[in-house]
Amino acid sequence: MMPALTGAVLAAFVGYAGAWYFGIVEGNFALLLFLATVVTGIYWLAERLVFLPRRRQAVALLEAQAAQRRSELAARGIAPVESDQAAARQTLLMQPWWLDWTAGLFPVIVAVFILRSFLFEPFKIPSGSMIPTLLVGDLILVNKFTYGLRLPVLNTKLTTGTPPARGDVMVFRYPPKPSLDYIKRVVGVPGDEVAYLNKKLTVNGRPVSKTAVPDFFEEDSMRYFKQFEELTGDKRHRLLNDDAGPAFVQGVLDFPFKQNCRYSVEGVTCRVPEGHYFMMGDNRDNSLDSRYWGFVPDRNIVGRAFLVWMNFSNLKRIGAFE
Repeated sequence: MMPALTGAVLAAFVGYAGAWYFGIVEGNFALLLFLATVVTGIYWLAERLVFLPRRRQAVALLEAQAAQRRSELAARGIAPVESDQAAARQTLLMQPWWLDWTAGLFPVIVAVFILRSFLFEPFKIPSGSMIPTLLVGDLILVNKFTYGLRLPVLNTKLTTGTPPARGDVMVFRYPPKPSLDYIKRVVGVPGDEVAYLNKKLTVNGRPVSKTAVPDFFEEDSMRYFKQFEELTGDKRHRLLNDDAGPAFVQGVLDFPFKQNCRYSVEGVTCRVPEGHYFMMGDNRDNSLDSRYWGFVPDRNIVGRAFLVWMNFSNLKRIGAFE
C-alpha cells in the first residue's frame, strides 16, 4: 500500500512541476516547497516512530533466532555453519525506495525551505529595467529578514524589521499579478510626494542629486545611453536616460490610490499612501514601474536585493551593489 501511495504522491509533484514548466498551470514555487516539506516531514516522522522501529525489531528477531539455533546445535555437539548474518541484518535495516525518496530527502528540503523562506532567496534578473545596476542574467540574493520575517506562501508579517528606505533595491510581488516577482528601486516611502517631471526626480519638493557620467553602452541593443549618478536616500547609484523616450507616461493602468497621482505631458507626480511604496527602475525610460501600475503595498514585499552571486557571462559582475 505505502509504495503505491508514495508513487502517486511523487507522480503528483512531478505532474505539477511539468504542467508549470510547459505553462499549463501558473506555478507557485513557495507553495510547492512548503507542500514538499510537509509531506516529506510526515514520512520522516513515520520512519522514526514506526518503520525504523519495525525494521529493528525484525533484526532483533533474526539475531535471537540465530542465537537459539547456535545454542541448539551446540547442545547436540554440532559446530554451527558460518552464515552471512551481517548482510541479512543490513538488508532488513535498509530503507525501501519509497522512504528513501521521502523521509531521506526531508533534511535537505527543510533546510532549503528555512533558508529560502526566512534568510535568503535567489533570483535571476530577466529584463533590463534595472540596468546599469543589474544586468540581464545576473543571479542575485535577496535578504528576507531585513524588512521583517514573513510566513511563507501567505507572506504574513511575523516581525517588524526595518522599513524599506529610499534607494533600496527591493523585490516584491507585482501588484497587478502577485504571482510574478518584480525588482525595482524604492524612490518614495509612505507620505512622500514623488515627482518625475521631464526626466528629473523630485522627492518632497527637493530635487534628487543627479550628476552626468560617461555614457553607457548597452550590448543587447548596441546603443549608447546617457548615464547619470544619483543619490537616492543614502544610496549612490547609476541610472540611464534615453533621449528618444518621451517624458509623459503612456499606457497607465487603473490601480488603487490612483487619485493620489497627477499625470501631464511632463510626467507624473504622486503622493505615496500609508503602507505603500513608489518604485522605479534604474533604466528610467525602459522600466514598467510605479509610474504605470501604481504603488507597492507592504504585504507584497519579498525582500531587499543586495548581492550578485553569479553571472555566467561575466564573472566580474559578482559582488554587492546599491
